[in-house]
Amino acid sequence: MAVVSGSRRRRTAQRVGLYVVLTLVGLVMFFPFAVVVGGSLKARDDIFSYPPRLLPYQQTTQTPAGGEEPLPVFEIDGQERVLVRQVQVVTYAPPDDLEATVTVPADEVEPTGGFTEQETAVVDGEELPLFDVPVDGQVVPMVEVRSTVEGVFALPDDPDNVVRANVRTAQTVDEVSPQWSNFREVLRLQSLDRSLSNTALVTILVVGGTVLTSILGGYAFARIRFPGRDAMFLVYIGSIMVPFVILIIPLYQLMVTLGWVDSLAALVFPFVFNAYGTFLIRQFFVSIPKDLEEAAVLDGASQWTILWRIFVPLSTPAIATLSTFMFLYAWNSFVWPFIVINAGNVENHVLTLSLQQLGGRAADTPNLVFAGVVIAVIVPITVFVLAQRYFVENVATSGLK
Repeated sequence: MAVVSGSRRRRTAQRVGLYVVLTLVGLVMFFPFAVVVGGSLKARDDIFSYPPRLLPYQQTTQTPAGGEEPLPVFEIDGQERVLVRQVQVVTYAPPDDLEATVTVPADEVEPTGGFTEQETAVVDGEELPLFDVPVDGQVVPMVEVRSTVEGVFALPDDPDNVVRANVRTAQTVDEVSPQWSNFREVLRLQSLDRSLSNTALVTILVVGGTVLTSILGGYAFARIRFPGRDAMFLVYIGSIMVPFVILIIPLYQLMVTLGWVDSLAALVFPFVFNAYGTFLIRQFFVSIPKDLEEAAVLDGASQWTILWRIFVPLSTPAIATLSTFMFLYAWNSFVWPFIVINAGNVENHVLTLSLQQLGGRAADTPNLVFAGVVIAVIVPITVFVLAQRYFVENVATSGLK
């Protein structure tokens, strides 16, 4: 019993350790996506805030008593105060004692001797202008040491209770505030709505065409006997090994001959015939028992009926897997659209081209770039999640006859 109990504890510990490792790996993989989503909902200033924050924040505003418009809120000495205005303050010191500094608003100081004949003093071999600075009810000639801008902060319910502090070092009072307008703005900025509809149209046509040709080709290679079938199938499958970069030039020349350059047709028709799709569907059709086909023939069914009434319904996992792969390929395709679609033809742009240009136009507003990325990835992620069950089912049954 002790041995069994010890073995059970070890298996439990191993399982818990495995779950912990998988959870950590999942969080690491999810973190970049969370950063993009959070950045897409941030305001421009929040993107560049330090230290960086994952959630979108915006500074809280309040309308002080007797005020007409909301003002930004800061935390000063443990109290929430609104920034009423900003004033320039200057630090002065006597020429013979630069350590004895005083800081006063710039508008309370006048040049010594007037603006036309301002007096000067030599400090460390440098001649500096003198200013009449009020100190404890007296006016003392001093030189300027440094200047800065401070904010006048008031209590929202007591506008007369004010203090001065440096705005840059004051702690802001923030609240989580998603900027949903980023998505509307990025759609307007780069005509992303047009690119989104073009991408959806091209993807639907590519997926539908590929599934149709793969079903027809897979059934022909799996069930119809004709001279040279196996040799033709090997040649067709061998085309998978040809890199796409080798096909770019002849494919582009073909598009020029057909007059399809700079049109959506060039993004659809070259990819509706897919050797991988034909191979995938053919392998699934081969695994279907011949008894079903023979029984259908005895009932008087034609090959067309057998294909669409028996084979296709049984091949839902394989078709869903092929559709998922082709959807992700067509949706994320960049090299071929970049070559065959003119950069100035915005009407025929797809999402990948628009995002490439958006990265340059909105380089100073990363939140809009993040919003465009979210628009581009949310659709394929949703499709993959919905089709994941069929994909896993196809992988699990691929080795069964």
